[in-house]
Amino acid sequence: MAPVTLISNERQAREVATLIEQIGEALSSEQTLKSIVDGLPREVIDGVRRSLSTEKQELSETLTAYQRAKEGDIEPLKEKANNDPGEVLIVARIAKGWSQKDLARKLGLREQAIQRYEAERYRTISLAGYIRVARALSLNLAAEFRPLPGERWMPSFEVSQAEAQKVLKHARAHGWLQGDDSSDENGISQLVKHVAEHVEMHGTPSLLRTGLNVQHHSEDWSLLSWKAQITRRAKVIIDREKLKYRPLDVSWLKDLVRLSRLDDGVLRAGELLRQHGIVLIAERNIPGMNVDGAAFLVDHIPVIGLTLLRDSLDNFWFTLLHEVGHVILHYRTGLASGFFDDVESGEVDEFEEEANRFASNMLIPEELWSRSPARIAKTSEPIERFAQQLEISPAIVFGRIRMERKNYTLFSDKVGRGKVRKQLFS
Repeated sequence: MAPVTLISNERQAREVATLIEQIGEALSSEQTLKSIVDGLPREVIDGVRRSLSTEKQELSETLTAYQRAKEGDIEPLKEKANNDPGEVLIVARIAKGWSQKDLARKLGLREQAIQRYEAERYRTISLAGYIRVARALSLNLAAEFRPLPGERWMPSFEVSQAEAQKVLKHARAHGWLQGDDSSDENGISQLVKHVAEHVEMHGTPSLLRTGLNVQHHSEDWSLLSWKAQITRRAKVIIDREKLKYRPLDVSWLKDLVRLSRLDDGVLRAGELLRQHGIVLIAERNIPGMNVDGAAFLVDHIPVIGLTLLRDSLDNFWFTLLHEVGHVILHYRTGLASGFFDDVESGEVDEFEEEANRFASNMLIPEELWSRSPARIAKTSEPIERFAQQLEISPAIVFGRIRMERKNYTLFSDKVGRGKVRKQLFS
């Protein structure tokens, strides 16, 4: 199920209660946990355990807020709503003791209409419709105009002519824009519209993490445009396939790594991720961007975006597993804000270090690597035997050796150059 931040009905409450029970059992029973993480490296299991503990705590707080609201204490639920206009209506309905069916009857609508509105947090309702719902719930609407706090992100749609032309050229070259009007003015207007709609529907956090630097990027027009394009493409897949992400399900990770052995493993990786509620989108970087990969949420579904700056198998698999690490480990502790990573920047914070360790150990468990003769090998044979033992692509091991020895002239013909883009950009 999607990461619940606000429970709106009894069905969701039952689902959350069941998930809390399942996570609790996994954390308290080694046998149950083993069935979930069997075959994963010890270091990865420790990270999964910490992530599940955080998930259980967050879900428990969310369920308690809903239960207390039903008993008349709506303060915890109001705090969860955080003044979100759509969620305020949900809190008001629960405070009145109404079900979604009750509200629908008051408005002369079908219950499914209220279910859809609440699932979307009333993002698609008209202003007149919003006011009508608010009045039915006996809410007085008021607008307060004041400067936003400094940490709130507000997009700046003022962009220099040079930056606008750069993004426009890239967008045209890669099919971002629709319609036949080729004028620059209309093209730039369409890009601005895309970014504005992205912010309106999905929000953009105040802080975009890029390596060690956690800072405002409201002026980074290329990054915002790229993220908006990734989001649009991901939304199509999410809506079409009705994806669900389940934090308790991680046993498939070892299957993901083993796909690296296959000639079409890069393509199959995206298919496997979708089966487990994660969307993988490959979208070329806009010139000047230094992002290898990104991970964030779209409609509560994890989305991984890759630029494929470096067209090689070793870079693809490490970057992919790094972003998967963010999804698995930081689902509740950063994924909503998003991670935008340059995996070779050398500047990392705690979250990036965790994702790096996750990727390294998923691909090549440290306890095996530390005692393998492949680590000090000068010829390719021991390295290829070690890769065969791990059931992974040899390119991954060659890439790690090049990185550890800081010598990128070594085994340059062994890292699978030119074998990624042709699969994802064909």
